[in-house]
Amino acid sequence: MTPAGIVRRIDDLGRVVVPKEIRKTLHIREGDPLEIFTDREGEIILKKYSPIGELGAFARQYAEALAQNTGHIVSITDRDNHIAVAGTGKRDLLNKPISKTLELLIEKRKMITATASEKEYVPLVENEAEPYAHQVICPIISEGDAIGSVIITSRDEKIPMSEVEKKLAAAAAGFLGRQIEQ
Repeated sequence: MTPAGIVRRIDDLGRVVVPKEIRKTLHIREGDPLEIFTDREGEIILKKYSPIGELGAFARQYAEALAQNTGHIVSITDRDNHIAVAGTGKRDLLNKPISKTLELLIEKRKMITATASEKEYVPLVENEAEPYAHQVICPIISEGDAIGSVIITSRDEKIPMSEVEKKLAAAAAGFLGRQIEQ
């Protein structure tokens, strides 16, 4: 554990303020869920909770099924990272942080379809050259909260995303959102 050198008192309602510097560094936003753990030495550990991360194995299987049936690259994200990736180029995305633009798109709950040459195109990873020609991005909504996205993307410039990919991304996002609610 890294000491931050910051001391906070618990108020009369049992609350503790997590300092802004720490929230910013760890990308913790207002309303983000945190898991609370304790260890044998009496330490309290706060960990950012990812509902999509809880579906890890299931999300990987779902991404794999979509990738096999579409021939495209499929990524399932939470609001911070690419959690499950299937298709060629898996290593380019898996466990990498999502771009700020993608994070804003998820927050806005907006579905997009774009090609790399369009201004609507959203980089999937921050500060990396992306070899993707086409994309469909659909936010995952669970209990009214935008918690991640389903992305279907392709490197092949000759095969644009169609209504089929849009509907598959929307169906996957809806299904994953409902799985988290259960």
